[in-house]
Amino acid sequence: MKLFVQIPCLDEEATLATVLASIPTRIDGIDEIRLVVIDDGSTDATASIAREHGAHVIHHSRTMGLAQAFRDGVDYALANGADIVVNTDGDNQYPQERIPDLIAPLVRGEADIAIGDRQTHTIEHFSPFKKTMQRFGSWVVNKAARTRLPDAASGFRAYSRYALYRLNVVTRFSYTMETIIQAGDKRLAIVSIPVVTNAKTRESRLFTNMFEHMLKSAQAIMRASIMYRPWMVFSALALIFGVIGMVPFVRFALLRATGNDGNHIQSLIFGTIMLVGAGLSVALGVLSDLMKTNRILTEQMLERLKEHQYGPAPSPATHASAPNTAPAEESPARASAPATRDSA
Repeated sequence: MKLFVQIPCLDEEATLATVLASIPTRIDGIDEIRLVVIDDGSTDATASIAREHGAHVIHHSRTMGLAQAFRDGVDYALANGADIVVNTDGDNQYPQERIPDLIAPLVRGEADIAIGDRQTHTIEHFSPFKKTMQRFGSWVVNKAARTRLPDAASGFRAYSRYALYRLNVVTRFSYTMETIIQAGDKRLAIVSIPVVTNAKTRESRLFTNMFEHMLKSAQAIMRASIMYRPWMVFSALALIFGVIGMVPFVRFALLRATGNDGNHIQSLIFGTIMLVGAGLSVALGVLSDLMKTNRILTEQMLERLKEHQYGPAPSPATHASAPNTAPAEESPARASAPATRDSA
């Protein structure tokens, strides 16, 4: 089996060498390990350091964003025969020595995706507000994806070739939440692996503050939810508008029944507007569901195109009939058979 470890980077010269040096060179069940650094418009020595450590470098002349970097890394890995792709960060946030544990469920054929659970409630530099928002964000994603993942925002992940054939990232911000919602909709098997993160080295470059992160994450979740579970979104809106719209009419009926014939025209107009909103939500739900059908057909065509471009589609995980979202048991990394790295 071929393992590709991809690292999206933007000006990571201070930590990239540490990250690359800490990636295991021997993993049980893996015949070949190859490193890929996606240089997303860096202005420092990121690319040079990557090449010095034997990594293939994909260079962006300008910053394209994390989602595009992820897509480009995956395209390169699939084109070169990757069976498993691990994504980690260049800031040394994640423990690279845990990669063998992260990919173990995929090697055994028990999962299509493995996500490193950072156990955010234990991270010291996370404020109480940030910890609460992390839990809330994961809860929202799990509701949209029908999963039970404790850390939906974690970027320390492993994807099987089968999963990458079926996933299509369209967002420009971050692929993490979108791919979970897609994976849940497509019934891919997902496991969570508890990990302990390294000490903080820098502030995040995805956003300037927590509120920007919340806004962009909410947009990504809403867009993915409408794409993959439109009835969940629009039926909820129809229910909310319908209940609010019925309140003025019920109130008016009760007042009429008790002989109070006051002027309630304003509340009835408001109720009518809310009921119209409920009807429009139902109509939008029908249209979105029809668009979902077209999207499914298009994605099936894309999957066939990937088979033509990268080779036949592999088999899904053994337990892929339903998403396996229970945290996997944490185990130490094991000694393994030799694996080789490809150098640029």
